[in-house]
Amino acid sequence: MTLSNKSIASLEMTAKEIRQIVLKIIVKAHASHIASAYSIVEILVYIYSYLFHFKLKNNSGGDKFLLSKGWGVSALYAILAQKNIINKKLLKTYCKNGSLLIGIATYNGLPGIDASTGSAGHGFPIGVGMALGMKLNKQRNKVYVLIGDGEMDEGTTWESALIAAHHNLNNLIVIVDYNKWQSFGRTNDVLNLEPLFAKWQSLGWAVQEIDGHNFNEIAHAFGRAIKEGEKPSVIIAHTIKGKGLSSIEDDNTYHYKTPQKRELARAKKEGLL
Repeated sequence: MTLSNKSIASLEMTAKEIRQIVLKIIVKAHASHIASAYSIVEILVYIYSYLFHFKLKNNSGGDKFLLSKGWGVSALYAILAQKNIINKKLLKTYCKNGSLLIGIATYNGLPGIDASTGSAGHGFPIGVGMALGMKLNKQRNKVYVLIGDGEMDEGTTWESALIAAHHNLNNLIVIVDYNKWQSFGRTNDVLNLEPLFAKWQSLGWAVQEIDGHNFNEIAHAFGRAIKEGEKPSVIIAHTIKGKGLSSIEDDNTYHYKTPQKRELARAKKEGLL
């Protein structure tokens, strides 16, 4: 699928709006993980604009999306509000006592959050179970799971990959946010993942590699994955942690830090405030 220039411009505008929301709610709450949220914005925007058929009432019979890297949930809250899946007023309560909008994705009755994730390696196996259940029930829906590259240090990731391939879960699409950072260092310095493409392929997956901020590449990859008739699909999305705000891009300290005066001044110049 190739997007028109008009469609790309619209998606890019939405992505900027999502980053504006994320910045606002994180700064107001003095919260963290803005860089982790920013790296996945384009992927979320595309999924929720073109692919994800969400049914509001208990989401019964609908597609499923799981943010396995649940620490980036502020971006998911922003897109859920932008698509009117949750009330926009809830954004003002982000990370406040008693709020449904917790800083790590938590299954608490909020539409669009189908599992508690953020403990690394949990969301992917849940997604495998959902996809297998759909196949057994002859449902034609899809399960999308977005995982972090650091999560691939977890044994549950590779066990899930084996199970999905064994059961030919062609209704399962995994996206790897390959921003090359995890909590305390460069992903491949902590535990080398390469050759990542070959690893997934050797386990029986249909594999693609893309620029995770390029909407045309995102659209093309999802188009191929959706049409995959036999295998589960994985899209290795090369991303930049903190993408969209130059003062925090590829800076792992913003896994923890809240943007302050310097970053906010830059955000204002770049149209995020």
